[in-house]
Amino acid sequence: YATSFLDYYAAEAVRPTSAGGGFMVPSPFPNPDGSPKGKIMAVQEAVGVTAMITPWNFPIAMITRKVGPALAAGCTAVVKPSELTPLSAIAMQQLALRANIPPGVFEIVTTDRDGTPDIGNEFCTNPTVKKISFTGSTAVGKLLMKLSSDTVKRLSLELGGNAPFVVFEDADIDQAAAAAVASKFRNAGQTCVCADRFLVHSSIHDEFIKKFVDAASDLKVGPGLDKETNMGPVITSQAAEGIHTKVLEAIEDGATCELGGNKLTSLGSHFFEPTILTNVSPDSRIWNTETFGPVAAVRSFDTEEEAAELANNCDVGLASYFMSKDMSRAFRFASKLESGLVGVNEGVFSTCVAPFGGVKESGLGREGSPIGIAEYLETKYVFINP
Repeated sequence: YATSFLDYYAAEAVRPTSAGGGFMVPSPFPNPDGSPKGKIMAVQEAVGVTAMITPWNFPIAMITRKVGPALAAGCTAVVKPSELTPLSAIAMQQLALRANIPPGVFEIVTTDRDGTPDIGNEFCTNPTVKKISFTGSTAVGKLLMKLSSDTVKRLSLELGGNAPFVVFEDADIDQAAAAAVASKFRNAGQTCVCADRFLVHSSIHDEFIKKFVDAASDLKVGPGLDKETNMGPVITSQAAEGIHTKVLEAIEDGATCELGGNKLTSLGSHFFEPTILTNVSPDSRIWNTETFGPVAAVRSFDTEEEAAELANNCDVGLASYFMSKDMSRAFRFASKLESGLVGVNEGVFSTCVAPFGGVKESGLGREGSPIGIAEYLETKYVFINP
C-alpha cells in the first residue's frame, strides 16, 4: 500500500498535470489587423518547501502519500513523524538516499511528545515553508490552521472521522457482516475511515447482529508477528484504557454489549476485545466522538430519511458506508451523505488512484489520484506578446 503512492506519483511526475505542464488557451486580444495577439499559457510550478506531520497508524503510507506527490511536483519535503513510530520514517529516509534522492530533498525531524508543539509552530510560522500537510485530529488541525494564517500557507488537512455504516433492509446480510468486520476491526479500529456508527434497518437488525457477532468472534487477537493473528493491539495502554471507559459509559447510557467489552490483559496492556454494542444512545459519547479502537456502536432505523439524518448528524465527514442491493438507492443515498468518501457494499476501498479526503471538520484537500499532485502545485499565468 505504501509503495503504491511512490509508483503512482513517479508516473504522474511526467504528465502535463505535473510541474512544467499546464495548458494554452486562445488569446482574446486582437492585433490591429484582427489576428489574435500573443500567447496565453498556464504553467504549473512547484509550491516549494513543504512540511508534513504524520500519524502512527500507517507509519509508512502516511508519509509516502504526502512525500510522493510532493517530490513528483518538484517540492522538497520535511516530515515530522509521530513520536510513537519514528523508526519507519528514519528507515525511509535512508532508503531515499540509497535511491539517489539528493540530501536535503527529503528530511526527517523527530522529537518526543513534549517537543512536538515546537516543531509544529516552526513549520507553521517559518516563511520558508510554503505548504503544510497534516494527518491527525481535528483539534490539532484547527490549531495548525490558526498558526499558518499569518504566513497564508497552503494546507492539506486529513482530520478525524466518525464514519456511519448503514445496512438497509434489502442488503445481502452475509456481505454486510463481512464488510462491517473489515471496516470496523481493520488495524484494531485505528484508521480514520473505520466505521464507528452502525445504523441497521429494524426489520433485519437481529439477523445482522447475529452474523456480525459471529464474524467478529472469529477474529484472532494477538501480536502482529503471530501468523494466526488477524487483529493486533491498540497503540498504547492509555488508548486501551480510554476505549474501555467509553464502552462502560455507553453501557451505563443503556447500550447492550453483544460481544467483548473488555481489555485482554492476558495478552498485555495494549490489547482490547472486538466489541459490539447495540441500542446505543445517539446522545452518548461513544456515538458522538470517534473511537479509535475495535468497538462498533449500533442502533436501528426505520426509514431512509432517518438513516441519512443520523448519518450526517455530526461535525465531521470523512468516510461513509452503506449496504444495499438497490442501485437506485446506491446513487440516491450516496448523494445524501455528507462525507468525502462513500463505500457502497464494500468496507475497505482506499487506493492511491482515488482521491482521499473529507468535508466539514474532517479537513481540506485530497490525497491520491491526479488531484493529489495538484495540492503541491501553483498555477502561473504567462502572457507572451511576440
